[in-house]
Amino acid sequence: MKSVHGITILRIFVLFIMIFTYSTQFTSASEPASNINEWQMKWIGKADDEQRIPALDETWIPTGSDNPLTNVPPGFRGMWVHFTIPSTMGLQRPGLLAERIYGLDLSVYRESHLLIQTRRDFTFDLNKLLMPIEQTSEPKDYYIRILTTSERAGLISDIRIDEIDLLSKRFIRQDLPDLLLGSSIVFLALIMLFCSSYLHRKQRSSWVALCLFSLSIGILIITYSPLTYIYFKEYGKILLLLFDVSLFLLIPSFNYYIDQVFNGQFRFFTKYRRLQAYYSAFCLVALIVYTISGQHYEVYYVILNIILSVLILLQLLLIIVLSILRAIKGSWSAILLSLGIILFASSATADLIFYYLSHRTYVLYLWKFGVVILILTLVIILARRISADYGKLLNYSKELEIYNHSLQRTEKMKIISDLAASVAHEVRNPLQVTRGFLQLLSSRTDEKNKTYFDLATNELDRASDIITDFLTFAKPDLETIVVLDMYEEMKKIEAMMTPMASMYGGVLLFKSQEQLYFRGNSSKLKQALINIIKNSIEAIGSDGWIKINADTEGEEVIVRIADNGDGMDDEEVAKLGIPFFSTKTKGTGLGLMVTFRIIEAMRGTIVFHSVKTKGTEVIIRFPLIVKDSELPNEIGA
Repeated sequence: MKSVHGITILRIFVLFIMIFTYSTQFTSASEPASNINEWQMKWIGKADDEQRIPALDETWIPTGSDNPLTNVPPGFRGMWVHFTIPSTMGLQRPGLLAERIYGLDLSVYRESHLLIQTRRDFTFDLNKLLMPIEQTSEPKDYYIRILTTSERAGLISDIRIDEIDLLSKRFIRQDLPDLLLGSSIVFLALIMLFCSSYLHRKQRSSWVALCLFSLSIGILIITYSPLTYIYFKEYGKILLLLFDVSLFLLIPSFNYYIDQVFNGQFRFFTKYRRLQAYYSAFCLVALIVYTISGQHYEVYYVILNIILSVLILLQLLLIIVLSILRAIKGSWSAILLSLGIILFASSATADLIFYYLSHRTYVLYLWKFGVVILILTLVIILARRISADYGKLLNYSKELEIYNHSLQRTEKMKIISDLAASVAHEVRNPLQVTRGFLQLLSSRTDEKNKTYFDLATNELDRASDIITDFLTFAKPDLETIVVLDMYEEMKKIEAMMTPMASMYGGVLLFKSQEQLYFRGNSSKLKQALINIIKNSIEAIGSDGWIKINADTEGEEVIVRIADNGDGMDDEEVAKLGIPFFSTKTKGTGLGLMVTFRIIEAMRGTIVFHSVKTKGTEVIIRFPLIVKDSELPNEIGA
């Protein structure tokens, strides 16, 4: 539990880091610098000589960052970009920064001199350009040759001229939040994956699915950043392969996690999840074939982009609908899931709208915020599930402990019951005969010895009462079972026990709802309740109180007997009802033993709650009779 909350806090911390870094970036963007937002471009045909720099008197197309041209027409493979850099004498170490370029091969020329050249043997075309330039007092013409194998190429951001040190910081800082965010998510996912071995099997499946989902998201964020491919260009193909594999892993793991949240309630979603998992496996095989063959197949684009995109869209819509259905039923997990997916879908939709409105020159980044929110909601949902499972485990442990105590008590009671039934009858007859002879001898003796005979007779009566308790416990005389009204029974018990409470200096407070019907034996019920109330009276002493309340709870008649007496600890409460255990010095424990037996015979339950020095509460429950057809004529009328 602590690890789950810790991971949630770390994720929130990462989000604050990202926001802080972005805000720093925007603040630094206000520093004065020379921006070139207009330039000229010329398409490079597939048959053109890419080494020849076009002359300025040839046909150039004016464009700029406000309306960049990036869609490569058929029959072309890139473009030339021409712009003029003004005097840089005001800068000590001037530099040039183009923050967003679509292209695989970049070559920069100052007039006709090649200054820098970069090539990529992989297909990630989102690029950046940072380079020092010559300090000059006159404007200079610069050319950038952009070659590509994709359908887009060109500049989509301003060309910034400033100190090379400042540009270097900006070059890194702009994409640093992506690397920090992605690396943090990957790191936390790996830690969670390692910790999964300590979880129960039932919890491990959801945990691992969330780990794989987070791991995939982190890798996608890292491998979507151009900075990754600039600093690790030699691993470009591997990074792109990781991007595709993470995408194929992302979908099944997310679906499996959602299915676990729904507890497999929607069978068609389970079938859809499996179908999409099979398709992701098929895409992975297609990716391996495509990578090994090194050939470009049009069908691969259809399989991995168009069909997969449609399946993902259907998946999100389906999850949103199912989450809303469960949220209507009051499921907090479904509400959180709906909120996370809707925010993620909203951010991704906004990205796509901006992307297409900008003629595919917009760089997607809002989806990353949506992903962070989605992961946070998924972690919260998982934490709630683990917390609920932990609560169920505690409740189950308590119920198991109560059941074990009840089982032990039942076994002991059965042994004592069998013993009491066989012994009591054999002992009672000799006691009665002995008592009769003592009374006969007492009438013939002098007054001096008569006192001893009376004492012996009283002790025989006490032994007879104990045997009677044993017989009552062994076989409660409940042959006469009638419908009782707890309200009427309470009035009788109040009249019987109030004088005794007053004699001990206590107060009895009775409160009962009328028409509380249940089945039982009136005399045995009085015996059981009087035993409990008598114990409370003896425990409270002077200035004490006993509150007796009879009411209904669900389909049960419930009687609560509470006092402010000495109370008991948990160990003493656990031993209540065991023969010969008593908290009183002269008690035998048989009274409560008989009370337990009577209430059980009437299909009731009895529970003790007690706190040392604060008091005790006894809760007795009987099945409630609510139908008139079950009542006798004299009661149901």
